[in-house]
Amino acid sequence: MLDAVAYRTRDEEGTQTPLETLSLASGSCRDIAALFIEAVRLLGLGARAVSCYLYDADASPGVGSTHAWAEIYLPGSGWIAFDPTHRHVGNANLVPVAVARSNRQIMPITGGYVGLPEDFITMDVTVRVAREAPSSYALSRYVTDIWSVRVEW
Repeated sequence: MLDAVAYRTRDEEGTQTPLETLSLASGSCRDIAALFIEAVRLLGLGARAVSCYLYDADASPGVGSTHAWAEIYLPGSGWIAFDPTHRHVGNANLVPVAVARSNRQIMPITGGYVGLPEDFITMDVTVRVAREAPSSYALSRYVTDIWSVRVEW
């Protein structure tokens, strides 16, 4: 099913329905995640949406991206990360920010503006994501990734 859907950047607000994503044969990461979540739920497994940032150690400072993926509850294993956009299992380089039943409950950036168009000139947002070492040896035995996320505007 996922081979029939291509990734595309989509700046429109909200998430396409799984049927829209299939009929268009394309969608953003949040659209593909929503399709994947719906398919997994039809199989009888628990699934939830995750809003996150992608971490890329090779990227220039200040360059990053929001991302959406899914977690599937596998009995005996717990919640496992699935990134259907990149066809990837596991949460390496995915920095979770929020988890909910659907994408509309965890939109990373939302808001509005009230006023005249000429009053609003511009707004810059910078997100800095960094991998940090665990603060103690005891913690490092159980936790492999600790993330800090700083948003500036």
